[in-house]
Amino acid sequence: MSGFDNELTGILSRNDRKEKDTHPDFKGNATINGVDYWLDAWVQERKDGSGRKFFKLKFKPKDQAQADAAKPRAPAEEDVSDDIPF
Repeated sequence: MSGFDNELTGILSRNDRKEKDTHPDFKGNATINGVDYWLDAWVQERKDGSGRKFFKLKFKPKDQAQADAAKPRAPAEEDVSDDIPF
């Protein structure tokens, strides 16, 4: 058996170093499309008065060059000339 495939997986744990309300409640990392990301999460409460909570997430590439390489690229525009009589 080969190594564990980390694709589309991640971890999240409580941020024990939180000093301000703006700091994330949880921190971790994830791998998506072969790109490693830092993951920050804040616990938010719905504004409808139900008291229900959810996570607000933020992903940041660990390596910007790796993230740029994984981004889908637009197809190159073809050089079409109107001078060709087809």
